[in-house]
Amino acid sequence: MGLLNDEASAAQDPYGALQKLQGAERGSLTDAVEAALREAIVTLALEPGMMIDKLAVCDRMGVSRFPVSSALARLAGAGLVEVLPQRGTRVMPIVIHDIRQHLFIRSALEVETVRGVAMHCSEGTLNALAANLEKQREAVACDLRHEFHLLDLGFHEILLDAIDLPRVKEIVAVSRSALDRARQLLASPERHVHTLEEHERIFAAIEDRDPEAAGHAMHSHLDEVVAELRRFASERPDLFEE
Repeated sequence: MGLLNDEASAAQDPYGALQKLQGAERGSLTDAVEAALREAIVTLALEPGMMIDKLAVCDRMGVSRFPVSSALARLAGAGLVEVLPQRGTRVMPIVIHDIRQHLFIRSALEVETVRGVAMHCSEGTLNALAANLEKQREAVACDLRHEFHLLDLGFHEILLDAIDLPRVKEIVAVSRSALDRARQLLASPERHVHTLEEHERIFAAIEDRDPEAAGHAMHSHLDEVVAELRRFASERPDLFEE
């Protein structure tokens, strides 16, 4: 289940996703190291709970300790790593309580979003959702995981754009970003099939102009993420904290 099907190779070289940097100024080096480490953490190349070997990062990226230390300090501020006294820096485990909070925010805003869309949906929005769902079906059929992830994001963005409340979209985007690692853990073909089915139910309710059914479908969709994360956490407790 999930993205951790390459664990053996990742364990052999967890820094393999990092690329050597050349010809950048000190400030931009820090930015580049931060971006590379962030990507490695979000995509789980650097697993939750893993201790980060600064010298290995320096060697892999061809940089000194300064930009690595600066980048890790920024990532600590973002809650992606933590400094353990006398031990070093580790990738933050995924905190179930934080996930529940961000999904609560998304549920509160996106349930009301689909209720509003169902009441005042334009043909253009319906057509955009239908086209997105057709591409989701193709991605599921061909097991195109990255493409499906982008289409999943696109489906929710179409709904948020339809209500024309940019501040709401911005808040949802922040919470969605905080869920990136959790989404990667659940990025299995089985989860994608379920996600597509849940999106289909949301679309059907909007198409029927049924705000209550649309809200219920969205609420169930987001609740299922919490349920699956709890099931996964029971299998891999080393990746999570309560």
